[in-house]
Parts: sequence; C-alpha cells; structure tokens
Amino acid sequence: MKLLEKTAREYREVIATCKGLFEKKTRDYGTAWRVLRLPSITDQIYIKAQRIRTVQDKGVNMVGENIEGEFIGIINYSIMALIQIGFGNAREEELEEKRVLELYDSEVEETYSLLEKKNHDYGEAWRSMRVSSITDIILMKLHRVKQIEENQGLTLVSEGVDANYRDMINYCVFALILLKEKSDG
Repeated sequence: MKLLEKTAREYREVIATCKGLFEKKTRDYGTAWRVLRLPSITDQIYIKAQRIRTVQDKGVNMVGENIEGEFIGIINYSIMALIQIGFGNAREEELEEKRVLELYDSEVEETYSLLEKKNHDYGEAWRSMRVSSITDIILMKLHRVKQIEENQGLTLVSEGVDANYRDMINYCVFALILLKEKSDG
C-alpha cells in the first residue's frame, strides 16, 4: 500500500473515532457548545494541549485519562470552532443532530484537503516527528490564535484562525496515528 493511501486510511479511522464521540456527546448535551465564543473554544483547546505537555514532561498521569483522549478533544473542539466561524454572529444555539454532523463532515473534508496538499509538498515529514514536538506545534498555533483573537482577527501577512484550527486538527490526527503505531509496534 502506498504511503499516501495508508495515511488516508489512518486519517479516516482517527476521524471516525472522533466523530463517534462527538455524535454521542451531541446526543447527551445537544449543541450546548454553540454558546461558546471563539476565544472560549481556544481556551478549552489550550487546556487540553497544556495537559498533554504536562503529562509528557512529567511522565506521570494523575487524572488517569490518556493523552489520546485529549488529542481527540482538540480535534472536536477545533471542528466546533470552524463551525462557529461558519455561523459568524448568528446565535442559533441548538442545531439538529443531522445538521451538525453534516457540518462536522464538511469541516473534516476541507481539513483533509489541506492535509493532502501539505503532504504532497512536505512528503509526510510528520511521520518522522516526535509526538512531543507535535504538542509544541499545537501550543504554538494556539498562541497564534490567541494573538489573532486579541487583534480582533486582523493579520498583516498571516493565515487566519481557521487555518490554525485546521492545522491543529491535522497535527492531532498525526499524533494519534503515531501513538497507535507506537502501541502496536
């Protein structure tokens, strides 16, 4: 199997897990997350990324929840953020499950398209990365998003927050693939 085909399969598997959890939480809570402003979603992602880094640095997990779950949370919160961006200032808080899952799939497709383009240019360099480096990149992207949010979304030459959320999704998928390979290996 070609490496790009393997990545596509692994990507779909990771996203299926993430979407499965998202779907169950939607059934439990509805779309309560729709009340969150983008900076609040960014802060939720930051908390998860910081926990991953702390567990990696200390080598001890006191809460008992694995870091894979945190990467999944970052993916789902990033997709929520992208959905929020799509709604702009509209405050339609409750979305039907079918509609929110369609929006989820749409954001995943656009994000995967970005991955394909970057993988073409970078030659799947992520496969040689350390998961700890991926965590650092996610934290850096969060700092970028926070700065853009502080600047009311204005940038001079940089990508917007949506591109950073998409990159975080893809880096989390990479981390989950690498962690699975390590545990299977």
